[in-house]
Amino acid sequence: MAAIGVHFGYTCACVAIFKDGRADVVANDAGDRVTPVVVAFRDTEQIVGIAAKQGRIRNAANTVVKVKQILGRSFDDPEAQAHKADSKCPVVNKGDKPMYEIDVGEATKFVSPEEVAKLVFHKMKETAQSALGSDVSDAVITVPFEFGEMQKNALRLAAEDAGFNVLRLIHEPSAALLAYGIGQDSPTGKSHVMVYKLGGTSLTVTVMEVNSGLYRVLATHTDHSTGGESFTRTLAQYLAAEFKKTFKQDVTGNPRAMMKLMNSADVAKHTLSTLGSSNCFVDSLYDGMDFECNVSRARFELLCSSLFNKSILPIKTLLEQVGLSTSDINKVVLCGGSARIPKLQQMIRDIFPDVELLNSIPTDEVIPVGAAIEAGILVGRDTSSLDEDSITVDCCAKDILVKEADEFGADVYTVVFPSGTPLPARRQHTLQGPGSLSSICLELYQSNGQNCTPQEKVADIVLGNLEPKDDPWDIVTVVTMKRDGSLHVTCTEQESGRSEAVTIAVAS
Repeated sequence: MAAIGVHFGYTCACVAIFKDGRADVVANDAGDRVTPVVVAFRDTEQIVGIAAKQGRIRNAANTVVKVKQILGRSFDDPEAQAHKADSKCPVVNKGDKPMYEIDVGEATKFVSPEEVAKLVFHKMKETAQSALGSDVSDAVITVPFEFGEMQKNALRLAAEDAGFNVLRLIHEPSAALLAYGIGQDSPTGKSHVMVYKLGGTSLTVTVMEVNSGLYRVLATHTDHSTGGESFTRTLAQYLAAEFKKTFKQDVTGNPRAMMKLMNSADVAKHTLSTLGSSNCFVDSLYDGMDFECNVSRARFELLCSSLFNKSILPIKTLLEQVGLSTSDINKVVLCGGSARIPKLQQMIRDIFPDVELLNSIPTDEVIPVGAAIEAGILVGRDTSSLDEDSITVDCCAKDILVKEADEFGADVYTVVFPSGTPLPARRQHTLQGPGSLSSICLELYQSNGQNCTPQEKVADIVLGNLEPKDDPWDIVTVVTMKRDGSLHVTCTEQESGRSEAVTIAVAS
């Protein structure tokens, strides 16, 4: 029985199938192993992938890109607002939810991010089934470690609406380790692995502890200002400057011309990862003028030198955060399409001269391969080299905090589950409140773990009908997080025994 692993990225999606003990990425109908997460809306059809990306120059207002950025978010969310500012396709507020405004013929329709994601997942399902020659729906979907409850639920629902039976959501760093079978070949002993992911729009560096086949995230850092598109944009600006030198025309203020240059720069960037130079040609770039320019790898590396430095900066910062040195890292796993850039790989090797750098699997295929292996394990057909008894331990993705007030009435947040806590887990916390109150409200929040400031409220629990008294209330709160990330919270007032309980489906 086969199973599927899907990586749904910000700029690209990729699907791998697990069959006969192997996990392999499969090509789509265009022959590409990676599909752009771009959806174009026409009068009577929707186009997904490379055709939508190439047609964006003519149909930008009806073409959705980077939908993952606003999936499961409210309209006022800072990420949604940043996406709205960048999107050529209008994003409007409908019931506090972001929606894409699409012009189809004489009508206007509003499309939710979840509907767009569903179309991409459907494309992935078609690609996998075409390769298998049969209808297979069991799948494992990868998610970024920092994704919250709403984002994970939205991604899961979009996949289910596309016809997938989602066996599990797996964090991207864990999938990367599974792809290489890390921790399975040495079932005893502790080691540390760094997962370095440079995708289209973000850089994520994660330090993980591997112990007897169990994975634990020690710390992670995500930078949404650095990604493959940053390198493409820098190269496109250089091409625009070269065009200006030759034709005395400045095209940087022309969106259509810059989009053409971005497409050409993107192709050149990929070529320069394998060849020493690339020829960029753009037909009718501006005012009927064609443009041709040769770019060497050395020129590209010089243009992007500051980006390369920025891309490796988080490595040492993260190691300092967890109290490890470069010699404490046993392996470095590279993933994300832009992690294949030779200069970047060399810089990482310079930081870890004696550490094994794992890049034998194409970097943009590592995560879906790991997801497919996990899917194979879950459907009970694991015949690969992985130990049959191996498991992946789910961890809490974000800090879970309890909000209370200090003696001066100021808000105080106490972390009950730090990010990376292995699940299941149980914590007890005593919450105090003035005896004059007849009700006490407990608030739980999620945080990204970097500064312990709350990001998203996940629950309110009110313990009411209390008889006021002179002494302070002592409310014993027991918080349990299960393997699936759901929280069960019980609040009990010690003196009266009055209690309230609630369960929240917070995906870990």
